[in-house]
Amino acid sequence: MNLMNGRKKITGQNGFTLIEVMVALVIFTISLLGLAGLQVAALRDNHLANLNTIATQLAEDMAERLRANPVGVGNGSYDNIDSDPGHEDCYGNSCSPDAVSRLDAHEWLTAIGEALPSGKGRVARNVNGFTITVMWDQERTGATGTGCSGDYATDLKCLSLTIQP
Repeated sequence: MNLMNGRKKITGQNGFTLIEVMVALVIFTISLLGLAGLQVAALRDNHLANLNTIATQLAEDMAERLRANPVGVGNGSYDNIDSDPGHEDCYGNSCSPDAVSRLDAHEWLTAIGEALPSGKGRVARNVNGFTITVMWDQERTGATGTGCSGDYATDLKCLSLTIQP
């Protein structure tokens, strides 16, 4: 044993150098940033999936309203819905099938506007029955177009459902 002033002579290196620690911290930081990016992407995709689910439920809601009022469907009361037609209070009161269709349109369009960003709805009769379209500003770009082109900078995102009541 080599003694220097009563101490053991250090012949090898023990521990880490500062550069090794810094490299490890850089690698660790980069991996945490990658995980944070994945978390942000997952949250965004989850939100978009939620909006699609809400839109699907709202389209199904109108489909059920059409099936529940066959006289109103036969009268053409649901043929072209794209704005609130006004409504009567049919709860507790006797209403005609046409009045029920106006109430259905009002409640449906109100629900879309409350549940989806810049939400709008449209119901149109076609040769196969009805096409129910729910539209919203998925990317929150301020889009207002109802052309359903897929260009989210100008048009709203559209979900369409064709049914035969």
